[in-house]
Amino acid sequence: MSQQIRRVLVRSIDDITVEYVPAPTAGEGELLVRTSMVGVCGSDTHAAQGHHPFMSLPYHPGHEAVGVVAAVGPGADGFAPGDRIIIEPNLYCGRCPQCRSGRYNICQELKVFGCQTPGAMTDLFAIPADRVHRVPEGMTDIEAALVEPLATPVHAVSKAGDLTGRAVVVLGAGPIGLLVLAAARQAGAAKIAVTDLLPGKRDRALRLGADAALPADTTGLADQARQALGGPVDVVFDCVAREQSMAQATDLVTKGGRIVVVGVGAAGTTPVRLDLIQDREIRVEGTLMYTADDYRTAIALIASGAVDTDEIVTATFPLEEAAKAFAASLAPEHVKVLVTVDAS
Repeated sequence: MSQQIRRVLVRSIDDITVEYVPAPTAGEGELLVRTSMVGVCGSDTHAAQGHHPFMSLPYHPGHEAVGVVAAVGPGADGFAPGDRIIIEPNLYCGRCPQCRSGRYNICQELKVFGCQTPGAMTDLFAIPADRVHRVPEGMTDIEAALVEPLATPVHAVSKAGDLTGRAVVVLGAGPIGLLVLAAARQAGAAKIAVTDLLPGKRDRALRLGADAALPADTTGLADQARQALGGPVDVVFDCVAREQSMAQATDLVTKGGRIVVVGVGAAGTTPVRLDLIQDREIRVEGTLMYTADDYRTAIALIASGAVDTDEIVTATFPLEEAAKAFAASLAPEHVKVLVTVDAS
């Protein structure tokens, strides 16, 4: 009889359970990994509520994962049991033009481990060995669990061009917005303002180094941002990605400036001021996930202490309480919620 392992199943935000399934094995080129810690992402809660445009219910979550190699499959060279790893969850074809040019994050056949395939919110999982990165010696599991969430902002910041000396506004002070703040600062942004509806999130942004934190629903936001930053806004990172935030971004950014859309937009149409985008030569840039270079940068940033993990990680729950972890992720007082996995 095969070993049984625990695995989280999400049918809806109100129906998150732990099921028992046969343990996987490591196939050709794969590693069998024992999960140590896994984050709950905004994509997870959006999907659980039925709001994510690219994820369907039910699903098995876990794409922000840290673990320990339990077994090495044939052809998975360079790893050994006991190695600590972080997964890079984008599963790409390697054949399409995007993959061949190195932009595998926008692979034409992209699937994401833990989103379109069963993920790491489980005791054991198998994953291709080329989809993992080693955890540097001395890095804690909590720090390592923030590499994947930080890699998305690192990639977004790289899409904005040279930020040295630039004035930046980040719309939304959730986990991604706060990590965009850290990544933009490290990339040389001179002044950064963050917006959010909630005072507690704005206070956290200030503690994490924002030069200003403004209510997202304030009248005259563009004028307040320019006053707070001492001049025009060069780049806006929209981590909300809704009609109102895009309208704000277009109003905020200076002529010739850039808007980077980081948040996952709702399915359907989102009106934008094309007249202003055309007349002001505003560049609107989408950004999706990351590549290995972004992971390496994120690992280095966390190792350098550039990210205050105590401010970002606000709660942990054991695997058996995954439903509570999802609920906490929706609570305004929390930023990043992690699930810890102990051997059953």
